[in-house]
Amino acid sequence: MIERHIVLEGIDPVSFYGVNNVHLQMLKKLHPKLRIVARDNIIKAMGDEEELERFNKVIELLNEYCIKYNCINEEAIIDSVNGKRGDKGSDSNVIVYNVNGRPIYPRSENQCRLVEEFGKNDMVFAVGPAGSGKTYTAIALAVRALKNREVRKIILSRPAVEAGEKLGFLPGDMRDKIDPYLQPLYDALEDMIPMAKLKEYMDLNVIQIAPLAFMRGRTLNDAIVILDEAQNTTAQQIKMFLTRMGNNTKMIITGDLTQIDLPQKQTSGLTQALHILKDVPGIGFVTLNKKDIVRHKLVTRIVDAYDAYDKATKE
Repeated sequence: MIERHIVLEGIDPVSFYGVNNVHLQMLKKLHPKLRIVARDNIIKAMGDEEELERFNKVIELLNEYCIKYNCINEEAIIDSVNGKRGDKGSDSNVIVYNVNGRPIYPRSENQCRLVEEFGKNDMVFAVGPAGSGKTYTAIALAVRALKNREVRKIILSRPAVEAGEKLGFLPGDMRDKIDPYLQPLYDALEDMIPMAKLKEYMDLNVIQIAPLAFMRGRTLNDAIVILDEAQNTTAQQIKMFLTRMGNNTKMIITGDLTQIDLPQKQTSGLTQALHILKDVPGIGFVTLNKKDIVRHKLVTRIVDAYDAYDKATKE
């Protein structure tokens, strides 16, 4: 009798084994000649060499399926046992799949443009109103690149402008103080990466989330780097951020020019960068609008109401 250890890579073992190990039990029933034991991300199988080789191929196919869809199901297990590569059907518009295996794809024309510009350029500016999907789409593109091993890490950053001096009054250590300002980034990641795997990525610094101030002095290589809420950067801050770009790195800068929280006399770094860099080759620009808003229908009405108010007060 031969023993073989198979390591599950790039996935959350809980998603692979299923609730109450239902998927693992199914694999055991479909391989009655093997003795199979699983612990964490290692599956230990014992049996004859030919049967072990077949089982190893089944696990490889299921591992690939789980990396792509974040979960497996009975149909995928049956397909893998029959030597088929499980697939939910090809859709060229899908960016990545969420934790429940549902597709995440651009839901508007300008979101499609953001995906296209990201493919053609190493740096992309995406500007648009709240709810237009700029940040969510950007993070989906980053997660896809990480899953496809095009980069080694994802770095997400935001200026904590609204914190100001109040940051010191918040309880806890520095991470506890800044986390509330970075929560929207966590929310998007939690929708696309199983919780256990996300925690592992963050513990290993494969995914890093940090305030903009923490970027100074770094050179960012082999990464997808996203700067969110860039309208709240100063001219010096955004220049510092953009010049952190290293080898095999792509950057996405997102912002909403109608929600600038800087002091009135201070120019937004995003506004200045859009003007200065508009003719630089290798940089893409995407402007999203009210038609791209994919949140609750009231969000569009709220944006319209504020636009009308701003127009009226300027007249």
